[in-house]
Amino acid sequence: MTAPDLGARGTGGWSIEAPIDGPIEAIEEPEEPRGPVGKAFRLSAADSLSLGNALSGFLSVVVLAYSAIDQLKSDGKFEPDPRFFGTAVVLLLIGATCDLFDGLVARRFRASAMGAELDNLADVISFGFAPAFMVVIWGGFAERLPLWLVLAAAASVLLAGVIRLARFACVKTKSGDFMGLPIPMGAMTVVSIVLLFQPTVWTIGGIFAVAWLMVSRVEYPKPKGNLAAVVLGWMMINVACLTIWAAGLAGGDELIQVGAIMQIAIVSAIPLRVLMFKRSQRKERSSI
Repeated sequence: MTAPDLGARGTGGWSIEAPIDGPIEAIEEPEEPRGPVGKAFRLSAADSLSLGNALSGFLSVVVLAYSAIDQLKSDGKFEPDPRFFGTAVVLLLIGATCDLFDGLVARRFRASAMGAELDNLADVISFGFAPAFMVVIWGGFAERLPLWLVLAAAASVLLAGVIRLARFACVKTKSGDFMGLPIPMGAMTVVSIVLLFQPTVWTIGGIFAVAWLMVSRVEYPKPKGNLAAVVLGWMMINVACLTIWAAGLAGGDELIQVGAIMQIAIVSAIPLRVLMFKRSQRKERSSI
């Protein structure tokens, strides 16, 4: 007498079968594949943009590392070169453009089974590791600050970005906006501090503040509709300003300073606006 279906079946389950002339034996079944395994290996157009984002972040790190290695080999001293920093930031902006469009392309055409994971992994490279590495190059060779403080600031950018992406995957706000500073905007703000200021205790404090904003509960609006067009236009303007600055053309220093100040001002103004809005709401409730 047999009992082919006794026991728990499925992943990690057991199938118990009792032959007529032998003892009951336990035979482990192989794990069955779960989900669309075949589709998981197909890259969509949106995935190509995510991979472009990751490649842009990697190339940004390569450019900065090459600049440091080349100068240290030649004269044993490293001074940040605006051309290399400008190239690295342009690459990050290209990655941010890919990140802006991959979701739109996925909704318009189709998304693969691993699209969300690819997007998060690419963001860690371009907007977590790359700006953190830029902070190390900016402050680690300046000898104005202890190395441990520079490394702590860089690590805070990376870790805050990782936490921000993990939280985004499992926490949704009622308004549909972002909880915490989006990691591409956080990366661009860190880059603005690096381009605008020399490494000091105050600027390092600004980098820690950006990392805190990424993991905070302050809500930032999602770039949808007209706002997405404004964000794209802002990126293109930044690329143009960085190109002019890196090429050493007239007015490049003023353009890059204005752009960096505006980036920092926008990121700082949104939390202040949210705090003022909440304060006004509390006053209205208390007056009722």
